[in-house]
Amino acid sequence: MPGSVRALRGATTVGEDTEGQITERVQELLTELLARNGLALQDVISAIFTATPDVVSMFPATAARGIGFGSVPLLCASEIPVPGSMARCIRVLLHVHTDREPAELRHVYLHGAQVLRDDLPG
Repeated sequence: MPGSVRALRGATTVGEDTEGQITERVQELLTELLARNGLALQDVISAIFTATPDVVSMFPATAARGIGFGSVPLLCASEIPVPGSMARCIRVLLHVHTDREPAELRHVYLHGAQVLRDDLPG
């Protein structure tokens, strides 16, 4: 294992609160986080998912297990309902082993969530 523990952030949105849409978007988000950072599944330590209160059809962790995250500790929580916040948004904080420095990490924001952190490199 590489020597440093780092955290990657990411977010996506779903057009509708369905199991199919949540599965598709969570798996896309995780795949992009790994690809853009040159990581393999064995580099992942844990993941914390949050979802806005309007995403209730399934746990994002269930979608993650569908692409091999079954042995990774996963946790889901609800975002606080801040007035005016983005609707149908799923966020992830992914803890990984990597040799990359923090400035080299690529956080991933997809679909409607791109506007949340457009200051970050893609």
